[in-house]
Amino acid sequence: MLELLLCSLLTVFPDYLFRRYVQGKRFGHEITLFSVWYELRYGITLCLVLTVSLITTIFYFHPSTTAAASVFRTVTILPEITGRVEETYVGISQKVKEGDPLFRLDSSEFEADVETAEKRIAEIDAELAVARSKLAEAEARIAQARGGLKQAQDEFDARADVQRRSPGSVAKRDVERFETQVMTQQAAVDAASAVRDTLLAQLEEQLPAQRETAVAALHEAQVELDKTLVVAGTDGVVQQFTLRPGDLVNALLRPAGILVPDRKVDALLAGFGQIESKVIKEGMVGEVTCLANPWQIIPVLVTEVQEVIANGQVRPTDRLFDVKQFATPGTITALLEPLYAGQFDDLPQGASCIANVYTSNHDRLQSDDLTSLQRLGLHAIDTVGVVHAMILRMQALLLPVKTLVLTGH
Repeated sequence: MLELLLCSLLTVFPDYLFRRYVQGKRFGHEITLFSVWYELRYGITLCLVLTVSLITTIFYFHPSTTAAASVFRTVTILPEITGRVEETYVGISQKVKEGDPLFRLDSSEFEADVETAEKRIAEIDAELAVARSKLAEAEARIAQARGGLKQAQDEFDARADVQRRSPGSVAKRDVERFETQVMTQQAAVDAASAVRDTLLAQLEEQLPAQRETAVAALHEAQVELDKTLVVAGTDGVVQQFTLRPGDLVNALLRPAGILVPDRKVDALLAGFGQIESKVIKEGMVGEVTCLANPWQIIPVLVTEVQEVIANGQVRPTDRLFDVKQFATPGTITALLEPLYAGQFDDLPQGASCIANVYTSNHDRLQSDDLTSLQRLGLHAIDTVGVVHAMILRMQALLLPVKTLVLTGH
């Protein structure tokens, strides 16, 4: 509409003034609704041609969009386990710091698991103490068995020596009896040694391994118990937190609320038409005006242009895609950062904006390889950029009024 009015001032309006004041024709007499086209046909035709040319030049060489916003991320407040809320620590909307508790689930089951694991550790420690006592007892039995073995061996050696020197002086049955005692005492030593080795294996391998398992079970139970207390993962503001004691929270079906991280806006995301994909480049300058900051123009810089169009995204599924689903064209996503630091500090997150980016032909105009016609075209494009900037400023002035009208205030 603004382009049409501008072109009308350059074509239709001068044509009308010529018909009215030079040729003396009067509106409503010689110039009627039926003769307007015939009388002003040259001006109307030229106006339409200029309007289409101006709009084409503006929107191709100087992309504009109303789909620009200060996007921000949100963190869904979800417990890692399913449970019933026992206590809450924040309200519906409240500012929190990282690590601040938000709510706590019923932890009686997990506390019982922790207590069971602690008692199992205490039980193993008691078994270790008993095994050490038994080991001392086994060492004493080994010493006792070795003493008996030495005594039996001495008795056997003495009688065997007498029998060897004076055969028949000692009954053969006595020698065999003492030999059996030696074998019995040796077996007792071996048994006591085996008991000691078993106790050593328990003390050095079995019971320590069982204790490590019990400690791991305690750690696991403590981790599960800690999950019942949900804390803030970052600084921000808790929103839509309506949990109350007694509510059931499910990590898949019912989130607890939303945490909006406390960060300032440092960039805008803008979506431009696909026809402008060859024009928008990194390093282009532009301007934005936002509804949250009326009557303010902020210079920006294009720092990144997304190489893919989100509308063409394909994900694996059990159905074949119909290309008709992609009939609606997507947009070219560009990242706009303020040209000067701090210009977005007072811009709220999620603000809607209007963005224009401009091509610059200054370097090309300094080249000597251009013809006069090419220079004229580049100057015209840059002039159109100035017109586009003026249109943006008019939109910045009318945007608050338009919003008030649409909202009925």
